[in-house]
Amino acid sequence: MPAGLDNLDFAVLCALALAVVAYFGRDTLKAVFSSDDSLTSVSSTSRDIVEVAKENDKNYLVLFGSQTGTGEDYAKKFAKELIAKFQLKVMCVDVEKYDFDNLSQLPSNIPVSFFISTYGEGDFPDGAVALEEFLRDAEADSLSNLKYTLFGLGNSTYEFFNGASKKTEKYLKDAGANLIGKFGIADDGAGTTDEDYLSWKDATLDALKDVLHLDEHEEKFEPAYQYEELEQYYDESVSHGEPTTAYLPENTIKGPFTHNQPFLAPVVKSRELFKNTDRNCIHAEFDLEGSNLKYTTGDHLGVLPSNSDEHVKQFLTTFSLKEDTVFDLISTDATVQPPFPVPTSIGAAVRYYLEITGPVSRSIFGQLVEFSPNEEVKAKLVQLSKDKEEFAKQITSKHFNLADAVLYLSNGKPWSSVPWNFLLETLPHMQPRYYSISSSSSTEPGVVHVTAVVENQPNPTEEGKKITGVATNLLRNIQLVQNKVDLYELEKNEKEGRTPTPSLSVHFDLNGPRNLYKNFKLPVHIRHSQFRLPSNPNTPVIMIGPGTGVAPFRGFIRERVAYKEHHKDDGEAISQLGKHILFYGSRNQNDYLYAEEWPEYAKKLGECFEMVVGHSRLGGDSKKRTYVQDLLIQRREDVFKMIKDGAFIYVCGDAKGMAQGVHKALVQIISEGNKVSEEDATNIIKMMKTTGKYQEDVW
Repeated sequence: MPAGLDNLDFAVLCALALAVVAYFGRDTLKAVFSSDDSLTSVSSTSRDIVEVAKENDKNYLVLFGSQTGTGEDYAKKFAKELIAKFQLKVMCVDVEKYDFDNLSQLPSNIPVSFFISTYGEGDFPDGAVALEEFLRDAEADSLSNLKYTLFGLGNSTYEFFNGASKKTEKYLKDAGANLIGKFGIADDGAGTTDEDYLSWKDATLDALKDVLHLDEHEEKFEPAYQYEELEQYYDESVSHGEPTTAYLPENTIKGPFTHNQPFLAPVVKSRELFKNTDRNCIHAEFDLEGSNLKYTTGDHLGVLPSNSDEHVKQFLTTFSLKEDTVFDLISTDATVQPPFPVPTSIGAAVRYYLEITGPVSRSIFGQLVEFSPNEEVKAKLVQLSKDKEEFAKQITSKHFNLADAVLYLSNGKPWSSVPWNFLLETLPHMQPRYYSISSSSSTEPGVVHVTAVVENQPNPTEEGKKITGVATNLLRNIQLVQNKVDLYELEKNEKEGRTPTPSLSVHFDLNGPRNLYKNFKLPVHIRHSQFRLPSNPNTPVIMIGPGTGVAPFRGFIRERVAYKEHHKDDGEAISQLGKHILFYGSRNQNDYLYAEEWPEYAKKLGECFEMVVGHSRLGGDSKKRTYVQDLLIQRREDVFKMIKDGAFIYVCGDAKGMAQGVHKALVQIISEGNKVSEEDATNIIKMMKTTGKYQEDVW
């Protein structure tokens, strides 16, 4: 944003907000107010989607734009159902890999299903930007031959809920394309993504059947690959769980390092941040030396985890699988490549390549019917696959993973009749977990800090069992071993009640495939974000981040400390550094993150930095509980003055409760301070979001 806009008179901003929001869409506003400066590949060499479809004799396209893999997962599920139910020749591909300039030439008898995820504030995923540009610029009626379905994935806690898919619908409609069925949207914010998809899917398949006059067939599992167990093989060519084939002994990994080709970064330091509590939060520092990876303060680190020993053993036992079995996958379709490096072993695939601990989809129960161990279990599967309320009660509410769920149905008896290739094709493959970077690229450009609270709590419906996060428990395992904590003594002390600190609920192979992860290495990549400090350091900044939501703000403040130290001989630059206020909340003093650091930052930044802290669980008296939104109201006059002076507002943390509460508090502050209605205040905040002066990093 130009420096002049940082100091725009607040009355003018309000007038613009109230007058313009009613008449212009968000995209138009972006052009007027720039923000601050700050199944899936084919044999063809062509990038022309129409040419590739024709070359491979496809009569249906499923296209996905996905940021974290969820959209890809649902697109592949839908493609497999189209094949099974209607025996269509489906090509399911990532839009990032293709050009769409000739989409108007796609024959009218080849429909397209779009799966579009929304990233950030209504934006398309990084890999779908080219598709967005093509659709946005498409001429009226240029796609009148196109028949399509559309499913969007988003989170209603964001201002621009499902913004990317809604734009896709508008662009396609403007270009004359013909929607089959209804535009479906999933809401991760409500926790209903899977049920939203199933409802849309059932209605859409019926609509496709009617419009395209399709013949329906009995659904059976049709493998996309020819599965072959290998008795003789060259071990150097067999993946032991490496992130990609480039890490095999016969190859040399040189980069560039991306989300598709992660870098093995050592955790050089780690420590526990909580004190005397039954919860854990890990500070971990990843060394990027030799990777050529660059990050900017406010970016995210993607960490590719592996499954725990306990969950791997449970999965293998449940489905009577032999972990040492080496297998290969040979595609029966030129447009589909194996989802992970092959040949590999079953054990490696289960540990490194498959999401075996995630929640269970109701749709998989319907697919498992043909592999039921007996008629009684078969009847249960059929019932639960059709009854979403009963499925939620018996399966979802118990936080079951797939192995938990099927053992529950069979009273603990193994499911040896389920084919391994069904499991590897049905389960999602392992996805990176993203963490807000808590370091400063100015202070430590070659090292990335992350701050991760460990998911490890009792299962409220299953006595004696815990709900455990994959990556966070892996980071804690590294932290304990790296700091030479006696795991046996830790477990003993917990059992005897000597300490509230929990022992390890799950354990991991820290050496990794072929010892690649030895010395605490993990596969990582940088995901760039728009969560940036204003380019003009004179601009006031309001930061709101309870719990681990404080992570990027630690980076922001370290950035400003570096700025002040760099300009220590420039009195004018230092004197003009804007006010930075951080509203932080924790449960109590025991989980007050980086408590020892903030006074040091305050000493270095002087009056430029202030931290306002509240605790939500002091002594159990609800009247004493203070949340960050309460802190904002307590400091309403200061907050309003900073907004009036052109402050940028940053919010990080929980999307459901905290971010909505903060939004409500700011609406109240602006409404009272500017003497306008709450509706008008809401429009002012919308304008601030559109111009990049109100940014969120929430989950």
